[in-house]
Amino acid sequence: MKLRDIQIRETDSNDFNSIMTVEERAFGYDKEAQLTAALLQDKTATPILSLLAFYKNEPVGHILFTRVYINHRGTQPLLHILAPLAVIPEYQKQGVGGILIQEGLKSLKKMGSEMVFVLGHMDYYPKHGFTPDAAKQGYSAPYPIPEEFANAWMVQSLSSEGFTSEKGKIICSDELNKPEHWRE
Repeated sequence: MKLRDIQIRETDSNDFNSIMTVEERAFGYDKEAQLTAALLQDKTATPILSLLAFYKNEPVGHILFTRVYINHRGTQPLLHILAPLAVIPEYQKQGVGGILIQEGLKSLKKMGSEMVFVLGHMDYYPKHGFTPDAAKQGYSAPYPIPEEFANAWMVQSLSSEGFTSEKGKIICSDELNKPEHWRE
């Protein structure tokens, strides 16, 4: 497989089964697929950005970004969280996830989103521009992150101003703001 042969596009309602297949195959169980399905229906998650990666017209990867707020759900800059990122096993470790992240960040910037958060692999996401330990930048996770995993809570600024937004606790959509999504 060559990365130039991967096509990325925004999803629509006809893609639901493809998204579910990618999520289930990528993780080997359906917890992430159920979360994704719930997030796609969650009105408090909008505006969302959902992208599918295709290789030879087969869906091989999916990424989802949903709306977050700082401290409260009032009027404030557009901010997002990346969750989940899924690539089916036979296409993992080949750059598909990276392409999904980069295309997603480009699209979010065009939408006017100013920052993106992720709770993820401490060695992977910094390669894609995320700053470890978002709490050190002034942005605490919705639920406490154990000290040994502080670097897994990350942020990336999409604006030229950097981390100038109001500081505080990140409030996710109703679905993602449940404590079970924030524990190992």
